[in-house]
Amino acid sequence: MKDPKIIYTDEESSVSEEITQKPRSKTFPKIAFIACTLLVGALGGVAGTIVATHNSAVRSALGFSTSQSNEPQSAGKTEKIVVEESSSVIDVAKKVSPAVVSISTKSSAVDFFGQTVTHEGGGSGFIITSDGLIVTNKHVVSDKNAMYTVFTYDWKSYPAEVLARDSVSDFAVVKIKASGLHVVELGDSDQLQVGQRVVAIGNALGQFQNTVTSGVISAKERQIDAGSAAGGGSEHLEGLLQTDTAINEGNSGGPLINLKGEVVGINTAVAAKGQAEGIGFALPMNSIKNSIAQVTKSGKIVRAYLGVRYIALTKEIADQNDYGVSTGAVLVGNPQNPAVVKGSPAAKAGLKADDVITKINGEQVTEQKSLTRILNQYNVGDVIEIVIVREKKEMTVSVTLEELK
Repeated sequence: MKDPKIIYTDEESSVSEEITQKPRSKTFPKIAFIACTLLVGALGGVAGTIVATHNSAVRSALGFSTSQSNEPQSAGKTEKIVVEESSSVIDVAKKVSPAVVSISTKSSAVDFFGQTVTHEGGGSGFIITSDGLIVTNKHVVSDKNAMYTVFTYDWKSYPAEVLARDSVSDFAVVKIKASGLHVVELGDSDQLQVGQRVVAIGNALGQFQNTVTSGVISAKERQIDAGSAAGGGSEHLEGLLQTDTAINEGNSGGPLINLKGEVVGINTAVAAKGQAEGIGFALPMNSIKNSIAQVTKSGKIVRAYLGVRYIALTKEIADQNDYGVSTGAVLVGNPQNPAVVKGSPAAKAGLKADDVITKINGEQVTEQKSLTRILNQYNVGDVIEIVIVREKKEMTVSVTLEELK
């Protein structure tokens, strides 16, 4: 069956270079990931009614009072109890909406006939400091030649500067000159449970500012390959939250929020329309908190660098190759793109092609928790203990991480 297409939730896209290469000496079957489209999305609320009888057992089961009214009741008479939508979603919208922004993109290019063509796009973001730092997706602000404008909740507009783009994740920070802005509260995405209700807010379709929708966490630890709706390149994203909350074009970069009013994710991509409904994806907040702290402190994102190329060791690959282990990251490459980068921390530690990295500081490397994702938890200068399997023999090496440049 053909994999569904996944698209970004806006009209801008950013392509990141693949860091994995297939080895020539080993057999590596093709691994299919969900292909996704990144879009900008919006969410909508739902209300319901419950019909309850005066039967005390039924009323008690439904959570209503079983005390009898002083007014006479006819035998067998039923009463419709209208239960209003939970105030939790309303409270979340009131708390977070003032800190959600719309991001407008405008760029110019010369077409085949020498005419200047203007391209416009839109996305979302949320304010993390009162003086104007705003989090969004990298693909929303990927065009370095574009002009960006931020519209706040009260429709004030500000020219925006892209302060930092993450080299690893679909995350960026923009800056506007303002003060006294409403800010969001960041939550702990690791505490999310499948089935837990969440709310999304964003600039749906690039024109419906601060649209609110709600849904649940459908799954965690998803991996997708996502690209723009127009086609072209894609990038691999992992560790994502899956949600059935309505996501539409323009929602990219907007917050996914728990019922405490805490931002737990960044709405990023959806399955292409016509292929699936109610399948959206968000970057978990915990995966970028370290980067946010770096930008807040120094104005840039600094990534710790190991210097290897690898593929995830799956059961299928392990069954066809004699590594002596079934999970981990296999270091692979070719003459143009070696498995271990010359002069890198990995090279200094003696790592080689066909080594299988199984643990970092005791944390197991798996398909769901990749080597890159684990390394993103560490900072430049950190010393980590790496367990590798080389020719079926396990060994441990120490590596000092350096800055990715």
